[in-house]
Amino acid sequence: MRKIFQRIFAVVPAVLLQFAWMFLLLRWLAPYAAVLNFILTLLALLYVLYIISSRHESTYKILWLLAILAFPITGTILYLCFGNRKTLRPIRKRLEKGRATLTEATMATDVREELEEINCRVARTFCYVQELTGLPVMRCENAEYYPLGELAWQEMLESLKAAKRFIFVEYFIVEPGLMWDSMVEIMSEKAEQGVDVRVMYDDLGSISTYTKENVLQLRRKGIQCMAFNPLLFVTGTANYRDHRKMLIIDGNVAFSGGINLADEYINHVEKYGHWKDIGFRLTGAPVQNYTRMFAEFWNAFSDNPIAVNQFTGTTEASHLIGDGYVLSYYDSPIYPEPVSNNLYIELLTLATDTAWFFTPYLMLGDTLLDAFVRAARRGVDVRIIMPGIPDKALIYRMSRSYYSVLLQAGVKIYEYTPGFVHAKGCIIDDEIGTIGTVNLDYRSLFLHFENNSLFYKASLLADMKQDFLRTQQKCRERTMENIGHSFRKWLVDGVLQIFAPLC
Repeated sequence: MRKIFQRIFAVVPAVLLQFAWMFLLLRWLAPYAAVLNFILTLLALLYVLYIISSRHESTYKILWLLAILAFPITGTILYLCFGNRKTLRPIRKRLEKGRATLTEATMATDVREELEEINCRVARTFCYVQELTGLPVMRCENAEYYPLGELAWQEMLESLKAAKRFIFVEYFIVEPGLMWDSMVEIMSEKAEQGVDVRVMYDDLGSISTYTKENVLQLRRKGIQCMAFNPLLFVTGTANYRDHRKMLIIDGNVAFSGGINLADEYINHVEKYGHWKDIGFRLTGAPVQNYTRMFAEFWNAFSDNPIAVNQFTGTTEASHLIGDGYVLSYYDSPIYPEPVSNNLYIELLTLATDTAWFFTPYLMLGDTLLDAFVRAARRGVDVRIIMPGIPDKALIYRMSRSYYSVLLQAGVKIYEYTPGFVHAKGCIIDDEIGTIGTVNLDYRSLFLHFENNSLFYKASLLADMKQDFLRTQQKCRERTMENIGHSFRKWLVDGVLQIFAPLC
């Protein structure tokens, strides 16, 4: 809490100064109020036309159109500061710099042509993701699925002990406790042995859990540590957070999934009942994608970049057929299209039998919502597992506002009665699926930096399916009969969905 108050006291004076300046400016310009009002109204109209013609999700457009039309001056200023993609420019420039440092690095040869011979339609979906992200599809040499965070954590500790060259850590939330402290103990020992250990965390995600003193403690142990996009002032860039989660060891092992580095994720402490999360471990050549993802971000924001030759050639592509295929990528608001949002639309379009999803939040844009509805109406068994105990009451209520339209279409929704579901993943027709950090909400799909792994014909998917069915047995199914019907509910649902892009 102390860190939050420190940030508030740092930001509030700047905000008050801005309001004071605007007040003085308006008083000075008072004689010209009629002319100014005409000019600002005209500008507001131009921004309305600009928003309508943009490729944003319709829900996002409606939110800003209402704001600008209701409050032309205030709405336009807010849009310029927080709604306009041009606020991404500082981050875009840094990431371009980070990517430029890796241009010399070689990647394992992708296997798109091989995948096209097996299933051309699926190959096209992989190709779409590859073309936007620049990361290749590879043979999945070995992937292990973890149905709970505590199981992943134990394997993470064992892999850390085996590190010989480098350890890269990047998470949205880091909090001292049993999980993090046990990892730091091993990483500090490895740093003493000459292993390059680097930690990156999101400044806003960890604002109440990780302090400057924690960072200094790491650095004293020989561990490099950096915060992503520090929240020093209230600017448009504050919207774009690093929600990625990855642990990479020697370029040969990578862990990812929904699990952050805090004790509730391993059920050592209980915040919202039993914490249901999922994760996975990759080994072999596919780990190169994760190494590149981390290096690109680190080099973009750090003064001590990772050398290209540090991770080039640490893995070799297997000559075996392997265990299916995998494409690990990161999603970014600077991409010309929302990769994960469009990928899920693709997967729902591909589905012929089943489409099962884990997600902690359910706030869908119109295009993805329509994809869920169409899949269910053409007879696909569409299921969504949601939390039974919320971590954020308002977000939970917003998520439930989407239940009616989905249930009416035939989508089955289950709520995990023992506690909170933080898992993010899907399985389509038992053959293709994803596990990563992407929630089914606006922030994950359009604003955050996320990472995801897309699997095809990997045995990991069978393990995920069995876990889904076991988890479903601990859930309460929601139906049109038990969600309630009233004009008040319909009205509240509509209002909540308008403001969903802000949450």
